[in-house]
Amino acid sequence: MTTLFALYVLIWPALTLGVLVLICRAVLRDRREAQKEQRELV
Repeated sequence: MTTLFALYVLIWPALTLGVLVLICRAVLRDRREAQKEQRELV
């Protein structure tokens, strides 16, 4: 039971990291496209 609880507690930081990586990749891709088209990101 302790192992199950530990996995439950540790899954949230892993999910958060995954979402953060996804957002960072999207922003970097948009930044590269903006630089290629010589326009501002915002």
